[in-house]
Amino acid sequence: MTFSYVDDRIGTFTLRPLDPEADAALLHPWVTHPKAAYWMMQDADVATVAAEYRKIADSPHHDAFVGMLDGTPCFLVERYDPARAELVGLYEPQEGDVGMHFLCAPTDTPVHGFTRAVITTVMHWLFTVPAHRRVVVEPDVRNTAVHGLNLAVGFEPAGTITKPEKDALLSFCTREQFEAAVTRGAAQ
Repeated sequence: MTFSYVDDRIGTFTLRPLDPEADAALLHPWVTHPKAAYWMMQDADVATVAAEYRKIADSPHHDAFVGMLDGTPCFLVERYDPARAELVGLYEPQEGDVGMHFLCAPTDTPVHGFTRAVITTVMHWLFTVPAHRRVVVEPDVRNTAVHGLNLAVGFEPAGTITKPEKDALLSFCTREQFEAAVTRGAAQ
């Protein structure tokens, strides 16, 4: 396991490196589900999913992880260097920036607070690296659900940017903003 975080209400979250070949069949129904429309893989087959994650695994500036709750795979995380992947030329990078995408697996039995626990876990994990000073995200401007989650963990929107595949809400969260948001959330 790469990382472990205990959410007192939900359970123990862990992260492990994604294996493009072994995990493609697991990820396929996640990334092609209607709720994953913003992942932009709706028409992908298993081989396409494997190929996409093989590209990520081969990149020195991008990697991916499978997240689990109490040992059951249930979310996907991508981490990237926004100065060298995804956002090159679209914003002014700062030393210590790290980019992130996450996707929760579809479920027939939703758990209240699950997605917020996932993003909180991911943020804790990213900030375990001392060099990571600020997390950068660029979700689709239409994805209002994730905008709310981002705000809940301390992200501040910086504005809209145009990427080849979408208009995105560029947002940043420093370690201090995240810690303050977690403290506020615990007090609620």
